[in-house]
Amino acid sequence: MLPQHGPGKKHQRPIELVGWQQEIVDRHPWSLIRGLIHSDGCRITNWATRIVAGEKKRYEYPRYFFTNKSEDIIRLFTDTLDAVGVQWKAAPHSGGAVNVSVARRESVALMDLHVGPKY
Repeated sequence: MLPQHGPGKKHQRPIELVGWQQEIVDRHPWSLIRGLIHSDGCRITNWATRIVAGEKKRYEYPRYFFTNKSEDIIRLFTDTLDAVGVQWKAAPHSGGAVNVSVARRESVALMDLHVGPKY
């Protein structure tokens, strides 16, 4: 259904949705998000440390990551996240890829509700 197959590497050719494909994504955005997370993403428990009352404390929190080299696929993913109200941040990743992170509590809860476990 989506333009994943074609000649050459995905990150070196245009990946665009035609009208009927965009209509499906508009009606079922979570299906696209779920599929992309299950193929090139993950949900992890991240951790950080902070000094609290002079003592080093560790805290953990869930977050989602999606990593891809294709600017078009990243755009499709982030545009769809925007459409459903998920807040995200992007950062460069090794090998020329981009890493999209969803870490805000409300956005992770929304993703948990719709994405489900990765098998």
